[in-house]
Amino acid sequence: MSESPPTTPVCYRHPGRETYVRCTRCDRPICPDCMRDAAVGHQCPECVDEGRRSVRPARTAFGGGDAGRHGYVTKTLIALNVLMMLLSIASDRGGDAVAGGSGFGGLLGGSTPLTNWGAVLGQAVFPDGTVGGIAQGEWYRLLTAMFLHYGVLHLLLNMWALWVLGRSLEAVLGPARFLALYLVAGLGGNVAAYLLSAQNQATAGASTAIFGLFAAIFVIMRRLGRDTSAILPILVINLIFTFTVPGISIAGHLGGLVTGAAMALVMAYAPRSHRPLVQWVGTGAIVFVLLALAVARTATLLA
Repeated sequence: MSESPPTTPVCYRHPGRETYVRCTRCDRPICPDCMRDAAVGHQCPECVDEGRRSVRPARTAFGGGDAGRHGYVTKTLIALNVLMMLLSIASDRGGDAVAGGSGFGGLLGGSTPLTNWGAVLGQAVFPDGTVGGIAQGEWYRLLTAMFLHYGVLHLLLNMWALWVLGRSLEAVLGPARFLALYLVAGLGGNVAAYLLSAQNQATAGASTAIFGLFAAIFVIMRRLGRDTSAILPILVINLIFTFTVPGISIAGHLGGLVTGAAMALVMAYAPRSHRPLVQWVGTGAIVFVLLALAVARTATLLA
């Protein structure tokens, strides 16, 4: 009885294609279209996917995702601020939204309907006789104010600082932790402005969050054992501007600075064994304290 001739193996995904190449992991025949380069030989698509699922994603020194090195959050924040500036200009209908305000010798823009809507404002009577402000329930102002600016120069100064500081911090912290740092620092600065500014004084700008980034990068670089000598002069210069240039919210800048430092301490010094828990519980505690202070201020204004 004669033996049947051996059959040529065919790709397990493409039965019509003959092949003598096998997956080095599962030993199934694979054609050139199904080959995936591996450390040794080739693997099939299923084995490659299974291997990717079993590999832990890279993390930063503080437990964040490695995607932070791409700076997606920083770029998104800048785009959002630019979009809000365009909407602010559009809402002004030919007014002084771009320039012509009182700050920096008139180089900063004036208020617009959009900044009037979203700036930090304790309590005020508007021209139409209505009363508004955070004390009147407009709590959204504590967040929206960090995305609004008085003119293009105001925007450009803050966005340049965000571009320089944000990419470095996002790469070290990861996207989620960096976003939390930015938003909570901005919230802290706006709460400080609400607490310490006149109740009818409106303030806005990303500088509350930016000052938080200044403090955070100093704390984090110290934690990593890196040189911080280049950071201090820039921080000092910004503090000098804060105290000498009229129209700048001193309370907002200092509040952002202190809150950013507190957030950085929580992120950088959380123990490795319980790092995510300590970081997010610490973040929640800081937000709770800020909101409690805002509630206390509201009670004072309404008393």
